[in-house]
Amino acid sequence: MPIDAARALAAAPRTREISWTPRDVQLYHLGLGAGVPATDPGELRYTLETRLHVLPSFATVAGGGAPGVIGALSMPGIDVDLARVLHGGQSLTVHRSLPAAGTATATSRITAVHDKGTAAVLVLRTEATDPGGPLWTEEARIFVRGEGGWGGDRGPAARPEAPAGDPLRTVERPVREDQALLYRLTGDRNPLHADPAFARAAGFDRPVLHGLCTYGMALKAVVDTLLDGDVTRVRSYGTRFAGVVYPGETLCVRMWPSPSLPRSLSPSLPSPSPSWGSASASGSTSGAGRVRVVVSAVEREDAPVLADTVVDHD
Repeated sequence: MPIDAARALAAAPRTREISWTPRDVQLYHLGLGAGVPATDPGELRYTLETRLHVLPSFATVAGGGAPGVIGALSMPGIDVDLARVLHGGQSLTVHRSLPAAGTATATSRITAVHDKGTAAVLVLRTEATDPGGPLWTEEARIFVRGEGGWGGDRGPAARPEAPAGDPLRTVERPVREDQALLYRLTGDRNPLHADPAFARAAGFDRPVLHGLCTYGMALKAVVDTLLDGDVTRVRSYGTRFAGVVYPGETLCVRMWPSPSLPRSLSPSLPSPSPSWGSASASGSTSGAGRVRVVVSAVEREDAPVLADTVVDHD
């Protein structure tokens, strides 16, 4: 079997030193579509080094990118075809605000291998620390099509109910035709996002946008719309990748404040406070809270893109 679950789980953690500069942060934000309008003070927080704030999802690319999909496939006990791999979900817990420049130690290991019958799911956990202590913890969930069926643990099945009622806020965010090509420069060079022939071999009509780019775009929409642009208020963020995005499409981001929700997306990560904030007349939230988010592709009749998405904040 190409996936040896016992070997993957028993493998020693991999540790590497990572570092980043304000230039890396700016490039990441630009890869998410930040900087439009270019003179907007809210956008300059993401693009101008003299007032740079770091969106917490930058953790996924800090130091040239966390191991993620490519890194998980190089772990002991994992030997599969990249064209059969999909990024299934991502979770992040922020222990401290991310600095615009830094050096940290990132430690990664496979913490679970689930048998979904028609696919295997790998869970890769990465913890980043610096001399001041823990910075962030993230988990990537990676689907490998055709590698299930060996009788292993299926993993957690519970999922939160869909948000009820009308969203508090709805915004649309365009995806540039060249956005995947720009986002690749942050470190994820998977040819699925650039090579038409590879994309067709993987079952797609054309190259698709990185799931982590959509992930970052959605978090930026929540921060800008509900958290007064304050990136330091984000405490955790998790999502399930429900569908692909093609460059040139438009994302519809719907947001609901919500009471507590089972942490089924990432049960091994710390569970933040279940309280949630009230909405002001402008649509922003104050105090500790939780926001449910659903993202869809406008041009494909609101085809699901991100689901089971939660942002916990101060």
